[in-house]
Amino acid sequence: MLKQVLLFIALLMPMIIKGQTEKPKDAFKFNLNEDGSHFFQLTFLNQTWVRYNQSNEGTMVQGREKDNTFDIGLRRTRIQMFGQINERVFLYFQFGQNNFNAQYNLNANRKNAAFFHDAICEYRLSKANQLKIGAGLTIANGLSRFSQPSIGTITTLDVPVFAQSSVDQTDLFSRKLSVYARGQLGQLDYRIIVSDPFPVNSSGTAPAPLNENASFALKGHSLQMQALLIWQFFEHESHLTPYMAGTSLGKKKIFNIAAEAIYQGDAMWKKEGQADTTYQKMLHIAFESYLDIPLDKQRGSAISAYSGFFITNYGTNYLRYNGLMNPASSSSLNNTNSITGQGPTYGNAYPMFGTGRVFHAHAGYLMPGTLTHGHGKLMPYFSATLAKFDRLQGLWTNTYHVGLNYLIQDHKSKISLDLENRSTYSLEQGAVVSGNRKNSITLQYQIFF
Repeated sequence: MLKQVLLFIALLMPMIIKGQTEKPKDAFKFNLNEDGSHFFQLTFLNQTWVRYNQSNEGTMVQGREKDNTFDIGLRRTRIQMFGQINERVFLYFQFGQNNFNAQYNLNANRKNAAFFHDAICEYRLSKANQLKIGAGLTIANGLSRFSQPSIGTITTLDVPVFAQSSVDQTDLFSRKLSVYARGQLGQLDYRIIVSDPFPVNSSGTAPAPLNENASFALKGHSLQMQALLIWQFFEHESHLTPYMAGTSLGKKKIFNIAAEAIYQGDAMWKKEGQADTTYQKMLHIAFESYLDIPLDKQRGSAISAYSGFFITNYGTNYLRYNGLMNPASSSSLNNTNSITGQGPTYGNAYPMFGTGRVFHAHAGYLMPGTLTHGHGKLMPYFSATLAKFDRLQGLWTNTYHVGLNYLIQDHKSKISLDLENRSTYSLEQGAVVSGNRKNSITLQYQIFF
């Protein structure tokens, strides 16, 4: 294996050197024709987290209870490989890993981490971007711009992950095997997707037992239909890949509104009575707006803002906890004093996915001017996610973030400091009650080039 890797590097080095000589800022972009309209490009991203977290009740780390944790991890490590091979054909691959910390893949093999996220072939039928047909393993999605985010350009520390509605359940870290059509017709940006979901029992975690609360069905198989419609009032967003930017840092003037939906028949099941099994549909609908505009071009100030309202239906009382790069491994609680269902309730987890209603908004302000010696800019931000899930008996799940980005070189070199405040819950004689709110502080360093 080592010989093959060394041979690949030896073959690649002349192209890299040539690219660096001719065009240093695109050192990993290799032109395939004279004007550069046909090309192949490599990009690299690494997001390292250092974090302190106040643990949920009952949290255990490798067999010992922990009131708080400190961890270091790789939130995302990615390599993108893509190119416009000729006038009509676009090829895209992404390889990498996610959520790699000391508790990753506990009791298994810590070396089994990286995998292909995307592998798509796309053909453009029109002269411009009016119609593209693609197929393969892709993040192209119908629910939200943050169901298919360009994670190197996020305004906040991380994306609102709840918008990736079936992440690591019936997809591969939000990617699905799909056939899609996407394009831009005047001011309209559209995506229509037919996906072939993975079986939930191939997700790597034990599926939820069949009970009176809906979960992803272990029997049967149906295709998933998705659609996204965006109306662009000002400039058009980039349409090179299916990914959608978090913020262009004032380099574009963008204001969009959108409507989206995902539908899959018989995606869910639940127990009805003592023996009967009932199948239920999964249907999510969303409406959102996105603003990313410069305020003072001369001084370099800008604002980026987003708001979205989601109606999520996973079937009767579906609820799933999730904690990003969870720093814990188990819980000392049981089903008499803790909510059970999908996902772990320990560590930094909170109810992220469920049947109900969700409102999310965030905003960031790119401050004018630069810091010392003309390098670096500051971008404070705030976000709020307000969710009301049926399973929580009328209680709200409200999660807040406040933070600051230090943009050393735009998104290419960025330090982010984030404070999260989240809800917790427990059970008392079968009733869901709110617990003490918990906090976490995260420092991230991102390199993206």
